[in-house]
Parts: sequence; C-alpha cells; structure tokens
Amino acid sequence: MQPKRWWAALTSRKGLTLTGLAAVIGLVAAGDYATQPPPLPDYVQVRSGWHPSESWLYDRNGVLIDSARVDFAARRLAWTPLDKVSPVTRDTLIAAEDRRFYSHGGVDTLALIGALRDRIRGKRHRGASTLSMQVAGFLSPTLADPGSRGIWDKLRQMRAGWAIDGAWSKDQILEAYLNLAGFRGEAQGVGAAALGLFGKTPEALARDDALLLAALLPNPQADPQVVARRACALSHDRDCARFPGEAASMLGPARSLALDPGLAPHLSQRLLTKAGLRVKTTLDARLQRIATIALRRQLQGLGGTRARDGAVVVVDNASGDVLAYVGGIGGASTAPAVDGASSYRQAGSTLKPFLYAQAIEKGYLTPASILDDSPVQLDTASGLYVPQNYDRGFKGPVSARSALAGSLNVPAVRTLLLVGVEPFRDRLWDTGYRGMTEDGDYYGFSLALGSAEVTLLEQADAYRALANGGRWTPLRLTADDPHPAPRTVTTPQAAWLVSDMIADANARAGTFGLDSALRLPFWAAVKTGTSKAMRDNWCIGFSDRFTVAVWVGNLEGDPMRAVSGTSGAAPVWRDLMLALHADRAGARPKRPAGLEERMIRFANAIEQPRREFFLAGTAQTQIAVAPEGSRRPRIVNPVSGSVYAIDPDIPPDRQRLAIGVSGEVVAHRLRLDKRDLGAADSHPLVLAGPGQHRLSLVDVGGRVVDQIVFTIR
Repeated sequence: MQPKRWWAALTSRKGLTLTGLAAVIGLVAAGDYATQPPPLPDYVQVRSGWHPSESWLYDRNGVLIDSARVDFAARRLAWTPLDKVSPVTRDTLIAAEDRRFYSHGGVDTLALIGALRDRIRGKRHRGASTLSMQVAGFLSPTLADPGSRGIWDKLRQMRAGWAIDGAWSKDQILEAYLNLAGFRGEAQGVGAAALGLFGKTPEALARDDALLLAALLPNPQADPQVVARRACALSHDRDCARFPGEAASMLGPARSLALDPGLAPHLSQRLLTKAGLRVKTTLDARLQRIATIALRRQLQGLGGTRARDGAVVVVDNASGDVLAYVGGIGGASTAPAVDGASSYRQAGSTLKPFLYAQAIEKGYLTPASILDDSPVQLDTASGLYVPQNYDRGFKGPVSARSALAGSLNVPAVRTLLLVGVEPFRDRLWDTGYRGMTEDGDYYGFSLALGSAEVTLLEQADAYRALANGGRWTPLRLTADDPHPAPRTVTTPQAAWLVSDMIADANARAGTFGLDSALRLPFWAAVKTGTSKAMRDNWCIGFSDRFTVAVWVGNLEGDPMRAVSGTSGAAPVWRDLMLALHADRAGARPKRPAGLEERMIRFANAIEQPRREFFLAGTAQTQIAVAPEGSRRPRIVNPVSGSVYAIDPDIPPDRQRLAIGVSGEVVAHRLRLDKRDLGAADSHPLVLAGPGQHRLSLVDVGGRVVDQIVFTIR
C-alpha cells in the first residue's frame, strides 16, 4: 500500500474511534449529571433540624400535664431515639420494607434483579427501595417519592442511598426512617403514629401494633380492610381474624392521646407559643387534678341552666407560685376555649377588703367604728347613685367589722367617701389590678362595690398580698419566672386587721349564717362577691400557706340563675382549702407589732361585747354612735340634682316631698326658693310646682349653711 493511502486509512479509523469514545464519554457524563442526587444533610443536621408540631407543658416536678399543637403542617412529636422504639417494631418494619437492610450498602442488588425479573415476566413484583433510599427521598423534595417507578428517579435514589449508607451508620439510617416516615393521616414518625393510633409510646408497641404500622407504609391512607390483609400477610400467621377489627379501630376517628393528661388546656394555649417548646410550670399536677374535679363537680351540681362556667387559681403564699390553674372545664360551657382565669370580669364585693384596709391604715376607721347602714343618695355627674345591699334591707348602725365581714354595700360606699375614689383606685392599681386603666371619676362611688373589671389571677395575687402582711409581688407561672423583691401596698397592721375581719365567722353570721361554705375547721380569711345582674360569682380566701380564688358564672355574660354568694364559687373554695390542709390545719397569722387588744362594749347594744384590735393609740372601750350635735347641719333629702315627676293620676296633696336634715339644727330654718318653710327640725312636707327649685338651710344669723337644687316635672 502506498504510504499516503495507508496514512489516510489509519487516520480515518482513528477518527471514528475518537469520535465514538467522545460520544461514550459524553453519554456517561450526561447520565452522571442526570442521575446526580442533590446534596443531602448528615445525620446530625437532620436530628438538630427536627421541629415537632407540638409543645409540652410540665408541672413543677417534671410531670407532663398538657400539650398543644402549634404547627399544623404535619403531626410530629419529639424525635424518637432508636432505643426508645420497641425491638419488635424495629424488626417488623425492617422485615416489611428492607429485609437485607444490614447486609447491603444502600442498594439491594438482589431485590433489584428480582423486581426486574418479575417485570419482564409480567408478574406483580415487590418494591426494591431500601430504607437508605427512602430516607434520601424524605430528605430531598427533588428526589422521587419512595416507590416511584421512574428510571431516572430510581437511579438518583440509588446513588443517594449509596451516599447515605456510606456516610451514616445503619442505626442512624433506621432511626431517621422511623422518625421521617409518614403513617396514617397527618402523623409523621413512629412517635406520632404510636400515640395517635394506639395511645402508646413507641417503647410500648407490641407485635400486632408493629404489623399494623408496617401495613400502613405502602399506602398510609388505605382502607382498613386493605391494611388488615397486608398486616395478615406480614404476620405469616394463619389466624388473622383479629386484624380487621384492630385495623378498623385504629383507623377510625382520631383518638385522644392517652398519655397527654390535658390538665391545663388554657394555660398551655397561653404559654406554648412555638413548636417544640418544653415549658416547666409552677403547677402541681396533683393539685391541678383536685381543682379540676372540684370545679367540675360544682358546675355539674349547679346545672347548665344556672351557671355554665368556672375557673380556679391556687397560689403558694410564700413563693407566689401558681399551684393550680383551671381556666374552665368545658361541660355545658358555650365558650369552652375562653380562659376564665385570665378574663376580665366585674369584681363585685371582692374589692372591699382593700378599701377598708386603706381606711384603717389612714386612721379613718377602726374595726369597731360605727358605720351607718341606711339609705343614701349620692349626687354624681351621671345622676343619683343609690347603693343598696344584696338583700335590699338595711341594718342601721353597724361596726366596720360586721360591715366588711357581712359584705354590706352602703357602709362600703360611706367608707369610700372617707378614703376618696381616686386614692382607692390608685391603691387597687398598686395591688396588681392592672385592668383599671381609667381614673377615679370614671368608676365613681360604685368602685366600692366592685364595678371595675378584674381577672381571677389578679384577685388571687391581691389577696395573697393581705396574707403576706401587705407585701405584693407578681405571681409565677413558670420555673423561669423571676423572684422580684416585694412591694409594700399597705401596712402589716392594716393587712392583719382586715384579714382578721374577713376571717370572723361571727361577724359575717348576720349575712351568711353560722354554718355556710365559708366556715372551715381552721383559720382562713375569705370574701365573696357577686357582680351586677348576677353575671359573676367570686370566692377568694387564704390561710397562712395558700390562697384560693374561684370564679363561677357565664363567660358569654348572661346572668346566672339561683346562684348566691355561698352557693356558687364558695363550695369549690371550701373543698380546695380542706384538701390543701389535709396534712396540717391553717394557723392564724402572728399579730404584728403596733396593734392593741381591748374589750369593747357598744352603746344601745348595737352589737355584742367582744375583744377587738386597734392600731396603737386608737383603742377604745366604749363605742357609741356620734351624737347629733357633733354632726354638721346639712340637708339629707332630697339629694341635690334630684328630679321628681308629678303623677297626674295621684291627687297633688298626696305628692308632697319630705324634707330631711341631720346634725344639730335647733334654731335653723328651711327656705324653699324665697319661701320660709319653718323650723328645720319640724321635718316639713312640701308641695312644689314644676320647674327647678332651691332648698336652703339657714342658721339663726341668716347664713346659708347648706343648700341643694332639685327639679319637679
């Protein structure tokens, strides 16, 4: 062959060879690129990046008391370590999904050959995805879902499986699979599946439980009959009659998690704000159960037609730790999700102890001081304010002790006149009632009777301040809450005296009787309250160790029916106080320095003789109503600003207006407009025509000492 021809032939063959080689290299590179799996996290990253959908609430001793679902994308519990899964569950899932798991390197070649053979023969074949390949699919959304038939996706999964098997241990792969696999519904991971389907922890799963879980993996949403047949096949048990019933039960309506006590749902909604939180509270699981049972029993006894809702707070006096927090029990409630312990409700008579403490502290009253429980009309910017007692009766002169213990309204209003509305409002704010954001004029004289709105938590903390000698600190709900220094809100002497007054069963007997729910076999101070139109019923009291606050009512604001101060919240308070002191009875607080004890007697037998306590320097032994001569002459009826309407159906001479005066009015005269009505002490009846009239009280020298304006229509 000539040299030129030989060279041309050689170069031609070499070109074809190089071209083919380049083509092969290109195909391999393209295949490598097409099947390249995405970067996958390592085991540590997967474990640390796990975010459960739940958060958990624990009591002071680490006992689980409640949990809350925070993330609703999927139901995930805490990461379950492999040693917390029962061995039978691990073995069963491996046998069902990847029986040569511990012998292959991430891809089961024998399973792939068998699957290919069955496909060629047209037979139904078993899937060849290994646990490693499935974990890769869980970790990367760009990989095919486990069980996909796409060849390129399969190749990518295989390469990802090899990569994971080369970087992770077998136990890490199995643990990740057990936590990442989807089971029934939205349950992800063996922890959520075990609790949601069986009410168990993964450690407690038995063989049949494991078979049913394994039967769910190929199709988590399959019908119970399909799941039962697959579980039967996996069991290799001829007697499979039990599986259909178990599958139907397991896959029926969602179960409540048996290991979640659900003891504090309202508090969990308040504290569990992020997925994965584990909050250790100050609660005591045992006391939380006792409080829940006591409230449920009382509301069931009252019946939904009388009162539907209630709440309880129990506090340790020394630490301020909340030991029980029951925001409601559901039952007949029409607003079960509302937290009754932190909702603002009208306070009723529960604010009176702080009013009397302020008056005693300022020296305006002693527990023996006489207050007038008789009709009174007060002129306000919005019209007349006419307070009445709960029973709409009046008791005349009473001691401050009896007035407070018996929860009399008119004496409380008279005490507020001494203290002042604005100073009392400021005192309540200092005592932790932070819902009182308006000034004193907004609340007016009705503040003495509890027209302001408060929460049960605020009530418990305020009464705890009395138990602690007038020192207040915020309550603690979690173990991480601080222990701030106490703030003095009233003197130890005033706090002790008021506590002694509301602990006096004899002093409250006139209103509540001697054997009410408020009486305990040991020392305890307690106060009830009922709000306007019977919407709220309170009972708050304390011993030397604990404060218990109870509210009963209707969260939607409609009135209760046939519920009194001692038949609503008080029985719950009594049950809890007895339970709290089962080991040791409550003791009377030690009397602070600066108090004196005296035997006192009342003039005209207003009350029985007794031993009484006074601030040092204010003690008395004889108690009497102030004589008329010591009172300022004034017009007490009509009240300035009053408006009267003439009834056309009643004869005019039967519609005369009675004039009332008080104080030493000898030689004083009354004058209506410019007309003399005669001596002030003659108590004249006057007939006035339509229009505005001015009534004056004039002394012997002609000087006007008091005057009021009223209107006749």
